[in-house]
Amino acid sequence: MSLLALITQGGLVSQLVAVLLLAMSVASWVVILWKTWLLQRAAGDVARCTAAFWQSSSVDAAREKVAAFDREALVLPLIVATQAKAHGTLATAGDQAAQLTRVLRNALHAVLQKLQFGQVLLATVGSTAPFVGLLGTVWGIYHALTGMATAGQVTIDQVSGPVGEALIMTAAGLAVAIPAVLAYNVFGRSIGRIEADLEGFAFDLRELLAARNKPSVAS
Repeated sequence: MSLLALITQGGLVSQLVAVLLLAMSVASWVVILWKTWLLQRAAGDVARCTAAFWQSSSVDAAREKVAAFDREALVLPLIVATQAKAHGTLATAGDQAAQLTRVLRNALHAVLQKLQFGQVLLATVGSTAPFVGLLGTVWGIYHALTGMATAGQVTIDQVSGPVGEALIMTAAGLAVAIPAVLAYNVFGRSIGRIEADLEGFAFDLRELLAARNKPSVAS
């Protein structure tokens, strides 16, 4: 009840800080749960898709196999990009290797944006939530002290209660920030591993298609 009293009696600033911390906590936990599910699926999908691709007899056959495993659409866009044709545009300028590099780079960037989604929110919550909580603490202490100043004689019990309640805002800010920071770091490592696997697959795919499309030199 003391925390509730702090929020309800601390004025508009304390209420806004409490609502903001609650919104940041809910948003970060939604992202944490969603990205945990996404990255676990993505790691498994990439491993299965790359294995299925290299065990196929042709790129077309591999595309059909990969479609069955690629639930998060991480590998299939790379294969599709290499098969797309654009005639009469600057995208077709240059040799075959340059075209493959360009389309694979663009497709890889699009896939990585999907994996990176939510990281900015976690970083923002992790870096700002402690300061938001500190703002609530400072305002709560100020509000409590100004109220005591007009109350005449003040005892230690009258000071410790409101000040202790105000300090809870700092703890609340840390409670919101710590899970977001930990999740950001863990997800960053997972995304880095998946990114390395996708970049390696894109490089191998480019080399395969470039060698296949290279014109043979007549002897």
